[in-house]
Order: sequence, then C-alpha cells, then structure tokens
Amino acid sequence: MDTISWQDFMKVGLHFGTIVEAEVFAEARKPAYKLKIDFGPEIGLRKSSSQITARYTPEELIGRQVLCVVNFPPKQIGPLMSEVLTTGVDDAEGKTVLVFADGKVENGARLL
Repeated sequence: MDTISWQDFMKVGLHFGTIVEAEVFAEARKPAYKLKIDFGPEIGLRKSSSQITARYTPEELIGRQVLCVVNFPPKQIGPLMSEVLTTGVDDAEGKTVLVFADGKVENGARLL
C-alpha cells in the first residue's frame, strides 16, 4: 500500500451529510438509489448514486448521516449528475455497508 502525506489526505473533502431523499434509480444499469444529501449551508444539497439496494431500503436511509467525498468532480451516471461519492465498505457477502455517523454531527462536519 502506498503511503501519503497528511497534506494529501487533507485534500480529500470527507464530510458528513444527512440523507433527505432516497429513491430507486430505475435508469441505472446496476440496482442503485438516487440520494439527495444535505451538507449544511456551506456545501449545500448534493446528489449521489449509490449501489446499496441489497442492504437498505429508501425509507430507512432518510435521516441517516453518511460520510461522503464532496470534492470529486461531478460524474454523469445515466440521467443523474452525481455530485458526491457516498462511502461504504463491502461486507463478507459483497453488500455495501455505508459509513454512518455513530452520533449526531453537524451537516458538513469534516472527517479529521
């Protein structure tokens, strides 16, 4: 594994936001949800596509705080312009487990 400097790590905009909308992304090639995530007044609302349908329903995602990379360039995914990368880790069955806040944090809070 390559090592990076602290300065390189700090370039990655890892921020928490609250999922305010989640719906099935019917046009996606692989099963996915369209998410709208609130990162507070400084960053605002951002959209994301996330392949997490095997583990979560849209209803249980609403109100959850997730960790996202907010400073990647936007990526066109079908008809959706994904503006953030929602982070997760695959479990033993290959299902993505989202990185959630363990307690309430301010929307837009940065991972340090």
